[in-house]
Amino acid sequence: MKIVRRCLACRNPFCPRSQNPNQHYCSALACQRERRRQWQRQRLKNDPDYRDNQARAQANWRARHPNYWRQYRATHPLYLDRNRSMQRQRNACQRAKPVANMDASQPYGPLASGFYVLRRVLETSIAKMNAYVVRIDVVSAPRRSGA
Repeated sequence: MKIVRRCLACRNPFCPRSQNPNQHYCSALACQRERRRQWQRQRLKNDPDYRDNQARAQANWRARHPNYWRQYRATHPLYLDRNRSMQRQRNACQRAKPVANMDASQPYGPLASGFYVLRRVLETSIAKMNAYVVRIDVVSAPRRSGA
């Protein structure tokens, strides 16, 4: 009696190979590609050694091909136009809503001596190129009310 399963990628029925009774994907190229993609996604999620190895391999590839994206954009004008159009849309959305900064909070209690990032409160740009690191030294402690 033959076992019939549905492929997890294309949902079509298939008979698993006898060598692999736990087969869940049919032999179509697109389905095998999806199987490998899911395997890699799970490895990246659960295996820190694999994730580290992949990051190093990608960094090595980028070091060997420093002009890849510049050349790709030069030879694919439709990609370039689409990317620019989408970036304009993202920029318009960012300008339409205020950007919340994690470090822009109201002070609570007295200010302690230390290094602080100084930036305008009504910052409109996303890039924080105009922030200053300053040192603030407390000369005298604030007086307590009622003392």
